[in-house]
Amino acid sequence: MNRCRTQREHLLVYEPQIEGHHLVYLRCIAENLLAAGFKLTLALDQRPEAQPRIQERLGDLLSRATVIPARDQTGWTAGRGQADTVAACQQRAGAKEAFVCCLDEIASPCLRRAAFGLMPPPLLRGVLGGIYLRPRFLAGGRFSPNQWLKRRGFARLLQEGWFCRILFLDEYLRASLKAKLPAAPFYFLPEPCPEFRGPDKAQARERLGLPGKARIFLFYGGPYKRKGLDLAVAAMLALPPSSRAFLFCVGVQPSDAAIARGLERLNRMQRAHSINHFVLDYEEELSFAACDAVLLPYRKHFGSSAVLARAAAAGKPVIASDEELIGRRVREHNLGPLFPSGSVAALRDCLAQITDLPDDQLAQWSPWAKKYARSCSPEAFRCALLEAFDRSHC
Repeated sequence: MNRCRTQREHLLVYEPQIEGHHLVYLRCIAENLLAAGFKLTLALDQRPEAQPRIQERLGDLLSRATVIPARDQTGWTAGRGQADTVAACQQRAGAKEAFVCCLDEIASPCLRRAAFGLMPPPLLRGVLGGIYLRPRFLAGGRFSPNQWLKRRGFARLLQEGWFCRILFLDEYLRASLKAKLPAAPFYFLPEPCPEFRGPDKAQARERLGLPGKARIFLFYGGPYKRKGLDLAVAAMLALPPSSRAFLFCVGVQPSDAAIARGLERLNRMQRAHSINHFVLDYEEELSFAACDAVLLPYRKHFGSSAVLARAAAAGKPVIASDEELIGRRVREHNLGPLFPSGSVAALRDCLAQITDLPDDQLAQWSPWAKKYARSCSPEAFRCALLEAFDRSHC
């Protein structure tokens, strides 16, 4: 397969955020589009405080593309909102298309305005595309005026040809939409999960200073309420003091006083440890290598999860809330125990179950995890991304 082609279209890739998954996605998108022969202009956060993270995540890619600011020192650079900013960046770049890494960033006001016939900047018509992470309004459910407006605006923009491609991270939603609108430019994009190259569990624990004989549960990512760190802390505290369950929190820790007190109590009991800063790539691999299972106690989390993909790549089971897309994937791919969303008691019971399992029984989930991980491999991501631009790439 020839991955490098002659020079193709010039694309604007718009990504103003640096938190969470944003730069990981951007790197995967940029390196694959560059390898396929596209010319890229990256619209990024150019404030000084953002540069260390951008340099750490993107590295040499910055020298292979043109970089322009997505915002200035004080805020957005142009117009009434981010759609105007995208159009201004596209005009400055002279790009043929505008690819927004997270359409959620600009979509809500655009869709509501479009419902009343107020369209985005004309420059974006027919050339706007990107990844829509959490299009809750497309999934149905209980009626709300806001969701109705978004559906109406989306239908209008789609009918009038504003979108050149939309990539969804939910395979079930994309299939449902294509069944209704087979000609629409909708594509499925798996989570961009790098191959796991971490050391073995014992080595990882030694390097991180974690107890060798504990049953370690990893909570990875931001302390947002919907991610359920408070549930994990409460469930750990509800276990008997003699339990060898151990909570390992990786990522910037919460300012929530109750959660902080709970974590401090677990620390005093020598049943928790935290890495409380922006996580580097090698720390991420060590963390997934060191744990026995990964916690996904999310509340009403609509959409995909990069943490689920990384757990699968490491061959680790998850304990997840039985709701939405994550619950469905965990159930259908046999990736670990599920519990009713929001239930501390049920989560405690899952922790106890995993803690008491012998190692050989805990390993029952590993083949299933690795099978699922193949659907999120770098090659699967590359092929799906380029299919949205040109089916002949795959």
